[in-house]
Amino acid sequence: MKRQLPGLSTTAVDPRPALPDGIFLVRVESAQHHWHPQKPFHVVRLSVLEPKQFVTQPIIGRLYWTPKAMWKLGWFLRDFLYDPELLSQDELNEQALRGLVGVVKVSHMVRNVVSLVNFDAFAPASQWEELSSANRVPPQATTVVRAVRRARRSR
Repeated sequence: MKRQLPGLSTTAVDPRPALPDGIFLVRVESAQHHWHPQKPFHVVRLSVLEPKQFVTQPIIGRLYWTPKAMWKLGWFLRDFLYDPELLSQDELNEQALRGLVGVVKVSHMVRNVVSLVNFDAFAPASQWEELSSANRVPPQATTVVRAVRRARRSR
């Protein structure tokens, strides 16, 4: 049986603009441990501080702590200035992560029909000015980049 539900289609549209791949100055809002037998990880929720147009967009991603991925977790903790004493004791305190500020480079990928955020790189917050000015793309260049990406996808 089919039913007509006026307004249903508007609920499927996300009113927020999509967060693009790029570099952001962020603050850690929360980190939560998730156990998985092969790939334990922390879900990290970041709030964007810069650029201003994305301040309302949270960034939610995973930091794995398998032996193979431990280097990336360490990179994140060092660049976000996590307590060196806790780090030297192999301790990850979720409360101590809250409020840490740093720079993150994100990209998006789709795996099994689920869109995931990758944390590609990290840097201390003190490097934000240098990194953000080096990676600014003029508005018209952004349009060209999007057109090229669409053309590649349609092949």
